[in-house]
Amino acid sequence: MPRGKANTATQTSSQKEPVNKLMRRARQVTRRRYSPDENIRIVMEGIRGDETVSVLCRREGISANVYYKWLKDFVEAGKRRLKGDETRDATRGEVHELRRENERLK
Repeated sequence: MPRGKANTATQTSSQKEPVNKLMRRARQVTRRRYSPDENIRIVMEGIRGDETVSVLCRREGISANVYYKWLKDFVEAGKRRLKGDETRDATRGEVHELRRENERLK
């Protein structure tokens, strides 16, 4: 083997490990973070269906897996919210009665 040239085929996995860690760290630091408002906007665009999910994801720079995870979270949050609306803590009559009592106590 000529001097000054490294034989990459003989490198061990322990020598490659620091490079892999460095690359992983660089991806983590430069990864784009999306706000909840951006997540909702992207999911709503996908629901509208003006363009395919693959085109939308490519334009926004996310993977389809990320989009579908956001969509699932969005739907689950909606279900929880609607369930909360179905079971109200007080009826209309109870609210009026509590308001009258509150006024009386003031």
